[in-house]
Amino acid sequence: MLNGIDVDALKNITGQVTNDPQQGMTSWGVTTTWQGGTRSDTQVNAFSVGGEKVERNFNLKVDEPSEFLGTNQFANPQDYLLTALNACIIVGYATLCAVEGIKIDTLRIETTGDIDLRGFLGIDPTIKNGYDTVKFTVFITGDATAEQFEKIHERVKASSPNLFNLANPINFETSLKVTDHPLPY
Repeated sequence: MLNGIDVDALKNITGQVTNDPQQGMTSWGVTTTWQGGTRSDTQVNAFSVGGEKVERNFNLKVDEPSEFLGTNQFANPQDYLLTALNACIIVGYATLCAVEGIKIDTLRIETTGDIDLRGFLGIDPTIKNGYDTVKFTVFITGDATAEQFEKIHERVKASSPNLFNLANPINFETSLKVTDHPLPY
């Protein structure tokens, strides 16, 4: 164990996926239900890996700050988006450092981004309704040189699924189903 990572288990997973790419296929999904106003709850029930369903049970609560007509009870979608990015990057650092035999003492990521509400509110169609730039800074200490940490940093940037998803266009398929009866939860 290094950095809380079972390195042998990680190498075993890597070997399984290398030998049978189907073992590396994952599927994710959540269901989000409006709770009134700007509030919503998201239920995470399961994911699959290698064709096997893995049961889970998490409820993520979302709200907006009072300045955006919310009750400020919970983190908002932007908070969750940036949190998901940081958490994914931390996983990358913990695992890659462990595989390289690098002990991490401290690891912190600070991420920022600006959104111009004129785009979101439809005031100016020439303004994006999302981020132009997201900046993150990694603060790390451990038993590696600056050059070793820089190599890990480049590998994390190249392998993080959430960084990839934010940095590159991905396809979306949407549909709308209107019903005349209440929806089950």
